[in-house]
Amino acid sequence: MIPACIHHLTTQPAWLLFLSFIGFLSFLKHSISILKWVFITFLRPPKNLKKYGSWALVTGATDGIGKAFACQLARKGLNLIIVSRNYDKLRTVSKEIQADFPYTQIKIIPLDFSGNISAGVRLIEDEIKGLDVGILINNVGITYPSAMYFHEVDEKVWMNIVKVNLEGTTMVTKAVLPGMIQRKRGAIVNIGSGAAIVVPSHPLFTIYAATKAYIDKLSKSLDVEYKHYGIDVQCQVPLYVATKMVSKVAAIERSSLFIPLADDYAGAAVRQIGYEARCTPYWAHSLQWCFARLLPEALLDSWRLSIGIQRRGQVIA
Repeated sequence: MIPACIHHLTTQPAWLLFLSFIGFLSFLKHSISILKWVFITFLRPPKNLKKYGSWALVTGATDGIGKAFACQLARKGLNLIIVSRNYDKLRTVSKEIQADFPYTQIKIIPLDFSGNISAGVRLIEDEIKGLDVGILINNVGITYPSAMYFHEVDEKVWMNIVKVNLEGTTMVTKAVLPGMIQRKRGAIVNIGSGAAIVVPSHPLFTIYAATKAYIDKLSKSLDVEYKHYGIDVQCQVPLYVATKMVSKVAAIERSSLFIPLADDYAGAAVRQIGYEARCTPYWAHSLQWCFARLLPEALLDSWRLSIGIQRRGQVIA
């Protein structure tokens, strides 16, 4: 049987054999990619996060993804330092987490990232002295109040976006890094956005997308710089998650197949900590990214612009 097949192949034109071989390689490549995605998304075991340290620091921890991250990390047995601007909400979240996980130690740090960041970061540095902070979740972030053309954005609005998203993430990272270097272990997770990475442009939310592109490059570069210290730096790239911020800018009021609840996203996100330098933790988001890669950039640009104009029109109306 096998000799007959070999004989049949040797009688075929060279060009046909070449095309068949190229087709087989393409099929093999895509099959391996699919199997790899299934393994990473559903089968790969999460890392033992307590090996990084016994404490985790989460910014923007009183709502949405940040709060969900804090709950998931407490479930993993980590103590928490939660940072947000509203002291009362921090106390409420702390009580909620300790009601579910009574053995979790929690420190709260009120910090308005649109205010005096330097003073706030000094407070963080004081609070984490002597603590084994192994994980940092840089989640804090803001965007436009609604879709706007660049020339329409008030200077205070875009400067606050730069200050919170860019300076806040950078300064908190710099505050936590020395301890991780000394202990030679740690994991830093910076929350990026599909607005900067999945789609080629994000018109009418330009400054927000630009700050998230900075987060992506910062994360990759830091991962290379500090890998030999045992520190894993990762940029996580969510698409839409059903949070208050998304409901304001995208008019999304409920979750769906491609728009998870914050708890569902965070559950997937903690499984990816310590692995790739960039990832899209939620399975449906990674599928959307895969489909986006197949489309021409001009089509995606036109689609994003039309959505932005539509939202802008809804606000004006």
